[in-house]
Amino acid sequence: MKSKKTITILISIIVLIGLIWYFFLRTTEQPLVLTTEKPTIGKISTSVTATGTIQPVDTVSVGTQVSGTISALYADFNSTVTKGQLLAELDKTLIQADVDKAKASLAQAKSNENYQSTTFARQQKLYDSGSISKAEYELALNNYQVAKTSVTNAEAQLRSSQRNLSFTSIYSPIDGVVLGRSVNIGQTVAASFNTPTIFTIAKDITKMQVVAKVDEADIGSVAKGQRSTFTVDAFIDDTFNGTVKDIRLQPSISSNVVTYSTLIDAPNDDKKLKPGMTASIIIYTKELEGATLISAKALNYQPDAALVSQYQIIPLADAETNPSAVGEGSVWVVEGNKIVQKRVKTGLNNNTHIEVLSGLTPNDVIATGTQSQAVAVQGAASSPFLPKRPAR
Repeated sequence: MKSKKTITILISIIVLIGLIWYFFLRTTEQPLVLTTEKPTIGKISTSVTATGTIQPVDTVSVGTQVSGTISALYADFNSTVTKGQLLAELDKTLIQADVDKAKASLAQAKSNENYQSTTFARQQKLYDSGSISKAEYELALNNYQVAKTSVTNAEAQLRSSQRNLSFTSIYSPIDGVVLGRSVNIGQTVAASFNTPTIFTIAKDITKMQVVAKVDEADIGSVAKGQRSTFTVDAFIDDTFNGTVKDIRLQPSISSNVVTYSTLIDAPNDDKKLKPGMTASIIIYTKELEGATLISAKALNYQPDAALVSQYQIIPLADAETNPSAVGEGSVWVVEGNKIVQKRVKTGLNNNTHIEVLSGLTPNDVIATGTQSQAVAVQGAASSPFLPKRPAR
């Protein structure tokens, strides 16, 4: 009797373990679910990215052609100036003295010219009457010609001194905005070997440009006239538009990386863009509207072997499974309980979407992946686009 009770308990335990395994521990194979899409009509573009610097389109460095001490400044950083406006003055004392000296030299030369002219006229009469020798006549003529030359030289020296005096007043050559001032009052500037820069003026800060550094691997697809957008850290939520204006042929090499300077026009009517800002740039090398698009993952999808129990998989014929040419590929189209492989011709590819030129219709259902039914249900239940149960 006792053994029967023991056997009954053992059987009960075995049944209980079986039930626990069946309902809680047993893993059941979940059927696979295809993720699909249909071709869409939209815009596709290819682009290259680069970084660059905001610069004014036209800047002028204003300097001085004469040496001296800055005696006055009439413009400063950010000053708006007009063409011909007085910006600064140098001390005129020494150069004014040169002008006065040149005037005195000219007066002396003219006085000597008058004296030699009178002497020559008298000697010529005496020579004509035979009262003096030819040597005396020629000496008087030479002294007169030298006196005239001295006057010409003195006049040139005076013009030079007066011109140098005018250089002590520095005027703006253009209408614009002062970006930089390099001197202070009392500072001495020396123009012996080069022209010292006193002011840097931007012609028009409502028209800026971006100097983009484009990598050599991307420069081949960049061309004049292409559309560009860029952002700057100061206005991270704003997107600025521009157009490729020029590609400079002079390369820049840094750490074995070759880049080419690409100029992008950037309207700046609101004056948000400031010289020296760093820009993150996108240049659209190709753009197409109204293209037939599929996701890039559709071109790389291969049916899972587990789908054989649910679908009839029909691949391309052997003659069509050879390596495809550039601009060709294949996708899997779901037709009821069949998954049929189809050859397509492709165009632009931005690694997210691919343009389909031929091989598909707008109603085709294209397989892009597989997942278990449980995962699909869980993903749908947790979708942020589904309505949420209101909190109590």
